[in-house]
Amino acid sequence: MSKIELRTTDVIQYVKPLREGGSLPAIVEASDGFTYVCKFRGAGQGKKALVSEIIGGELARAIGLNVPELVFMHLNDSFGKAEGDEEIQDLLKFSVGLNLGLHYLAGAITFDPLVSVADPLSSSKVVLLDSIISNIDRTAKNTNLLNWNRELWLIDHGASLYFHHNWDHWESHLDRTFPMIKDHVLLSRASKLTEASTFITEKITDEFIQNIMDSIPDEWLMDEATNMSPIEMKKAYSAILLAKISNIDALVKEANDAR
Repeated sequence: MSKIELRTTDVIQYVKPLREGGSLPAIVEASDGFTYVCKFRGAGQGKKALVSEIIGGELARAIGLNVPELVFMHLNDSFGKAEGDEEIQDLLKFSVGLNLGLHYLAGAITFDPLVSVADPLSSSKVVLLDSIISNIDRTAKNTNLLNWNRELWLIDHGASLYFHHNWDHWESHLDRTFPMIKDHVLLSRASKLTEASTFITEKITDEFIQNIMDSIPDEWLMDEATNMSPIEMKKAYSAILLAKISNIDALVKEANDAR
């Protein structure tokens, strides 16, 4: 399996903030000529949210779900100085360096559980993916799903893998399931969970998880709250993901019971 290599581009213009949630992402223009939604390292959840974005996004892509292209975005120290909004000025100041962008899907519509497109197999894949990465942020209140060109697209995995906010107890998450799946916006449509689980176990191999870990910048794993090194953190992320996938039958049962 080929390595995951995210492109790197430079932010050249801050267009406008997206004020959904507390992380204050923004639409930006980049040096490659494209427009992105930029997630900033200086936001509330910091670099951990960017790590979750890469892990969640690349796992989703591997199992055939639609995710906007992820790119590294370099932000220099000139942007914050010209910004009139003090909150945004501080955000940009603390985000100098490497951030993460998602290709902007112009014209995309926020997923509406009552009318939007989501077939049973795709819905089942999303439900199991979110069980694996403990994604608490895919509910009817905040779907983090888009319909674009009549297809379902996944965005915003920053709240996933919440164990990494307390590294002292990460091992206690190895054998946990995900009871909060009962609130998942696609659960009622997820009628092919067994089929989806087979697909996931075939596609998400040890090698692929290692490829994801290799793509994460070590600088995003520097954490003053723990003595763990970036290498140790990557091993922990891998261990959690592998444990969840090896226990996928329990995740299927939990989701089916919740349905």
